[in-house]
Amino acid sequence: MSRTPPDTSDVLVVGGGIIGLVTAWRAAQRGLATALVDPAPGGGAAQVAAGMLAAVTELHYGEQTLLGLNLASARRYPVFAAELAEASGRDLGYRTCGTLTVALDADDRAHLRELHAFQRGSGLESEWLTGRECRRLEPMLAPGVRGGLRVDGDHQIDPRRLAAALVVACERAGVVFHRGWAGRLVVERGRAAGVVTEEGAALAAGQVVLAGGSLSGRLAGVPEEVLPPVRPVKGQVLRLAVPPRYAPFLSRTVRAVVRGSHVYLVPRENGELVVGATSEELGWDTTVTAGGVYGLLRDAHELVPGITELPLTETRAGLRPGSPDNAPLLGPTDLPGLLLATGHHRNGVLLTPVTGDVMAQVLTTGELPDVARAFTPRRFGTAPAERPVRPGERPVPPVPLAEQPARHGEQPVPLAEQPARHGEPSARLGEQPA
Repeated sequence: MSRTPPDTSDVLVVGGGIIGLVTAWRAAQRGLATALVDPAPGGGAAQVAAGMLAAVTELHYGEQTLLGLNLASARRYPVFAAELAEASGRDLGYRTCGTLTVALDADDRAHLRELHAFQRGSGLESEWLTGRECRRLEPMLAPGVRGGLRVDGDHQIDPRRLAAALVVACERAGVVFHRGWAGRLVVERGRAAGVVTEEGAALAAGQVVLAGGSLSGRLAGVPEEVLPPVRPVKGQVLRLAVPPRYAPFLSRTVRAVVRGSHVYLVPRENGELVVGATSEELGWDTTVTAGGVYGLLRDAHELVPGITELPLTETRAGLRPGSPDNAPLLGPTDLPGLLLATGHHRNGVLLTPVTGDVMAQVLTTGELPDVARAFTPRRFGTAPAERPVRPGERPVPPVPLAEQPARHGEQPVPLAEQPARHGEPSARLGEQPA
């Protein structure tokens, strides 16, 4: 006998990507009656992301404040991963294999030397290696590698497994899933009081958390002064298979800057190799392009020539949620009852543990913990007006709050209409493959 989900909760999370899921899981663990609305929880950007936990390697000039949050989350990952694996009964693909960033020419080597000094000056652990030492660690590297940085503290996780485990953990913790699109925020007496779904169902809640990734700013009914200023940043990613005769191909994540473009190769223990990623400010476009695939393969080939022998199994494009300072928006807004957990840009997977802890604390106490005070949504003023849709760009309605990307040759379509990948059975909404 099916049970009708209750339509009232203490906390309603809008968006079922990894950030929404971890928020719901931690809130339920705190004893809050928690619900989540999304047509296909566990989808979105997690299906595209590589899963690098690279607090040190991803350090950029001017982002020292974000570094503190990244490091806090990285330190929590071992315990978080173990807890989630036990709660869900799922393997997360968490690996503590480290990262190697290499230089391919004199200019890259000089830049990497500067980055090493910056890392060391920021109190981070990284080791400079000669080209020969790099190739000793990773024999598949190109002969021309001039030097590199070894960072043993930067790890990886499989975001697809992470998302699937969070769905199971939420279910076991009592989170109620409303599988559909959030249509409109309900504001009553000057307070966020729930949402109305696209199907017209009213979902009341004491607190609403907007965690819709790059689409967080498009929910109807949100007052303009508290709209999250997030934008979509397109990333194209490739997946290849390493046949057993080539294993081990790489033992750790390998990164480089090739002609100004960042490229990384992330090996999984199951033989998958993830290559990424482009960074394109193209609005809502999720088309996989020949140029994007070519550029990634070209740069990866300069780094690891043997990659051309591997089967290409998947090409995908997704949307990162970028904010004006490329840091997340966490906590209460100026509209009582409305909180944000969005804008994580390229660090969503890395920041999953700390985001869950931060949001659980603010939902139960009303106060942001010290680690997250710099990331309050109130650091920005009124969100800028959304730019018009460009010619030829597919407009996105203001309701869907999940971002299932298109595959090669496809135009973006709603999650419920996505075809299965090769070898997968078709899945109707609510029957996503494990």
